[in-house]
Amino acid sequence: MMKNVSVENIKTESPAYTKLTDLAAERFGGKALVCSDDFFAEKENLLKPGRGIFIDGKYTDRGKWMDGWESRRKRTAGHDWCIIKLGTSGIIRGLDIDTNFFLGNHPPFASVEACSIIGAPTAKSLQSAKTKWTEILPKSPLQPGSQNFFEIPSEKIWTHLRLNIFPDGGVARLKVYGEVYKNWSLVKPHELVDLAAAVNGAQSVLCNDMFFSHMDNLIMPGRGVNMGDGWETKRNRTPGNRDWVIVKLAHKGEIKKILVDTSHFKGNYPDTCSIEGINLSDLLLPEKGAGAIDLNSSDLKWTEILPAVKLQADFEHFFENQITDRGHFTHIRLNIFPDGGISRLRLFGFKKK
Repeated sequence: MMKNVSVENIKTESPAYTKLTDLAAERFGGKALVCSDDFFAEKENLLKPGRGIFIDGKYTDRGKWMDGWESRRKRTAGHDWCIIKLGTSGIIRGLDIDTNFFLGNHPPFASVEACSIIGAPTAKSLQSAKTKWTEILPKSPLQPGSQNFFEIPSEKIWTHLRLNIFPDGGVARLKVYGEVYKNWSLVKPHELVDLAAAVNGAQSVLCNDMFFSHMDNLIMPGRGVNMGDGWETKRNRTPGNRDWVIVKLAHKGEIKKILVDTSHFKGNYPDTCSIEGINLSDLLLPEKGAGAIDLNSSDLKWTEILPAVKLQADFEHFFENQITDRGHFTHIRLNIFPDGGISRLRLFGFKKK
């Protein structure tokens, strides 16, 4: 059993770990596989974006429509539960069990268990006695209509979670914040891999503007589903302006092929873009103070990887021959001129030591 788990019901500021990847997000590949009961509201809602909404007067043939997972009122012993497959295996740093809009029907308590299983176990096998679950969050109180934050002090790698609610009720969203684990020893030296993919461990770490949509969207799986599912900056009227975002690559590597996708961006795509890279592997050593690095410092020397190229609306742009430097990089900076929106960025390359 895990010990010393802290809970923070924070209304004004979220914990630092919420800046990490949501390993359970539906768009990240997370799936609600099976649950004990979802009579009022489907388990799949748990992993959708946002905090859930409320529509006054909307009902289904089973009762009030709710944007979350909600079980019926339990009249027997026991509690309700839902088993979730993470989008990738990873180390969990914190949880948000969000009861947004669940006020008279939220669970008073919840706990979370985790397991690590190689392959693709079935929902049936995950419920069997052979599956070894480890409690990472002991039975803890939940507040109604709130984000209930829990820090998880563990370095173990997990693939599946079981959310237990006591005894029943509704949870709007479950966010599982952590770090992607990828066994890079299994990746061959000349195996082409997307070094900028969130599912491989890449992170959008800094940008100058994300007024309309978040920089994290750039490196999510699949193509953007709409204009909000990308990185979009506000209109800038400053002559010669550029907006930029910095991505920490999943692994130090050599970039061989680039995809810049402006899907859904039609009247607001950037005119041009360019990409620069830098190798910070030495500076990232713990003894050299990695936390003190200012990625926007003018002292850092960035190398041009892709010179400024014209972009089109709602289009997948592939660049290979245009790449001017095939050095080894740990971070890249995507520059857009003068502003606008990019749906996805893919950087295919080889891992390097």
